[in-house]
Amino acid sequence: MAATLNKQFKNICVLFGFNYGKHKEFVEAAIDLSRSIAERKLHFVYGGGNRGLSKLVSEAAFVRGSQVLGIILRALKPLGSLSNSPIGEELVVSGMQERIIEMLNHVDAFIFLPGDLTTLEALITLAS
Repeated sequence: MAATLNKQFKNICVLFGFNYGKHKEFVEAAIDLSRSIAERKLHFVYGGGNRGLSKLVSEAAFVRGSQVLGIILRALKPLGSLSNSPIGEELVVSGMQERIIEMLNHVDAFIFLPGDLTTLEALITLAS
């Protein structure tokens, strides 16, 4: 009898660009994704920014009941946060390598949306 893999994802990391972008469809898809994550009672992990798509998607997941964890670089924290109170929990790390390691430690799966060069770098790093 063949073994069945019954892995339940509980923690999903979504990586995407910092800005809203030019395409309304990307914004709508990102918000729809956060709704789906919350409906499935998954935990939402992301890059920790509090602007643009990061803010929209993390808020949309949080207000619908998802636990939210933002993993942000110490150097980017002043740029990424508009207020002193992050959405959900926040983990501040010292560098990109530590950020990737923490993401790997906290999630079961990754979803990449169209983004910037940092998003592409993370995809390449995680794939290697």
